[in-house]
Amino acid sequence: MNNNKLAADPLALVLGILSLVLGIAGCCCYGLTAIIPLVLAIVGLISANRSLREYRENPEAFSPQSASNVNTARILNIIGIVINGFVVLISVVIIAFYGTMLSSEIFDEIRNNSNTSSYYDYEFVIDSSETSEEEYYLEEEDSVNIDVLIEDETVELEQEFN
Repeated sequence: MNNNKLAADPLALVLGILSLVLGIAGCCCYGLTAIIPLVLAIVGLISANRSLREYRENPEAFSPQSASNVNTARILNIIGIVINGFVVLISVVIIAFYGTMLSSEIFDEIRNNSNTSSYYDYEFVIDSSETSEEEYYLEEEDSVNIDVLIEDETVELEQEFN
C-alpha cells in the first residue's frame, strides 16, 4: 500500500471550502461577488474529477484516504457550484428586474415630456416686419467690439516693451 496523495487532495478541498465560505459571505453583498466562488468551485471540481479518474486507473499507487479526501472535496465543490450558481442567477434576475423598471420609468418620463416644452427647448422670435431671417443673421452685430480689444492689447504690449 502506497501513501502517495492524489494531486488534487489538498487543492480541491481548499477550493471547495473557500467557495462555500465566500459564497455565503457573498450573499451579504447582494450576490455580486458570487462569481468568484463559483469559479473556484468549478476549478476545484475539475481538479477533483481528474484526480479521481487517476485513482480509478491505478488505485494501488495512491492511498485510500487521499481518494476519500478528494471525493469529499468533489462533493463540497458540487454544493458550492449549486449554491453560488443559484445566488448568481438570483442576482442577475434582480438586476434585470430593476433595470427594466428603471428603463421603463425613463421611457415614460420621455413620453410624458415630449408633448410639453422642455427646459432645453429654445425658440427664436424674429420680427418679420423689419427683416427676413437671413438678413437678421447677416446684420447681427457682436456685443463685444473685437477691434477695440485688439487695439487695447497692442497698446499694453507696446507700453511693456518701452
